[in-house]
Amino acid sequence: MSTETGYIKRAESPTEVHHWYRRTTMSVEPNTRRPPRFSPGASTVTSLRQSNRGAVLKQIILAGETTRTALATNCGLSMASATNIVTELAQEGLIEQTGSKSSRGGRPISLLAPRADSAYTIGVDVGERGVAVELFDFRMNRVDREFSGGTESQPAGSIADDLNQAISALHTRNPHRWDRVLGIGLGLPGLVETEADGSQVLYAQSLDWPAIPIAELIQGDIPVFADNGAKAQAKAELWFGAARGVSHALVALLGRGVGLGVITDGALTRGAVGSATEWGHTKVQLNGRPCRCGSNGCVEAYLGADAIFTEWEDAGGRFDGTGWRALGDLIDTAAAGDETAASIVANIVDTLGAALGSMVNLTNPERVVIGGWVGNRLMESLAPRIERTIRSNALARPGGQFELHASSFGGDTVALGAALMPIEALIAAPTD
Repeated sequence: MSTETGYIKRAESPTEVHHWYRRTTMSVEPNTRRPPRFSPGASTVTSLRQSNRGAVLKQIILAGETTRTALATNCGLSMASATNIVTELAQEGLIEQTGSKSSRGGRPISLLAPRADSAYTIGVDVGERGVAVELFDFRMNRVDREFSGGTESQPAGSIADDLNQAISALHTRNPHRWDRVLGIGLGLPGLVETEADGSQVLYAQSLDWPAIPIAELIQGDIPVFADNGAKAQAKAELWFGAARGVSHALVALLGRGVGLGVITDGALTRGAVGSATEWGHTKVQLNGRPCRCGSNGCVEAYLGADAIFTEWEDAGGRFDGTGWRALGDLIDTAAAGDETAASIVANIVDTLGAALGSMVNLTNPERVVIGGWVGNRLMESLAPRIERTIRSNALARPGGQFELHASSFGGDTVALGAALMPIEALIAAPTD
């Protein structure tokens, strides 16, 4: 299935990677959707070894720097097992010793970390106006970044052109790293469904795009993985950000579109084919404002950037652009005492509180995280009001059981989460 390239195993085609990725990450048989039946023997031992290896590698990536003792404890392994796996990963060049710390009377304790240049991963934040493509090393440090796009919403074909242009630019600047690129992760604006054969399709109804097979978006032979942008943001927060260390969380993305990642028992909720938790198209008003999806009264029709600026413009507001600065102007104008701006901001906070308060009642999260560029801007100065409003729109018990946090990574969150998709595939890869 694979050939050796540098320190990592590279799959021969994106399609093949999709097949084994599903086989190794989905604990169901493809047709029955029931747990697979294992017979005791070599296959069970191999599966356990693979699972333990993946757990150790993930823990090292999550920790950034750790020890064999911490790995054994956190992964539920014996010291001997943890040491053997560490030795194997070091021989493959994926991890390295970065130093040591003193112990109580014994030998110094080795510190272990991912080897930064052993592998690279690409994460892409695909927006309706363009794409941000980011190259990360194996310690998840951003190495390079390229943006391609314009200032207006574009058709699907243009987005594919933007993607390939930006990736080509990164390749040109990083040829010495390219043979160690694990894959490309895409955070997309719409529903990303995974078919029975492992292929993926994007359905971006709100943008009036046709159904797009993910395999058609990017040229070349690097494996490609895709997910909804809000889920990619939630993945980044779950691994490294504000949702880290909790089992139940809501991670809201507010931008031109509105989305939500729901984390349950430490994993993203996906539904039957991957399109679960489309919170932006749940209703907050019966027969309310028209939404880009074609329905009325959706959360996005009140909290999406275009909806906010349209409301302010219709009320006579004047502002610069339709982005970060414009939203700041609205918030500042409201704070300065302008009644119209204050009313609009109050409506935003009330709607956000009602929409998230309902989700708090449904999911009982430990944390609620708000991100996306609109969400980040709102949280800068309105976080206390937003928190009070969410709690007032939830039942008293679940409404008092969560913490509210802003996104940890600002505008790079979706790309970071998307870059974790190839890492997850490596962690789940079968060992030979």
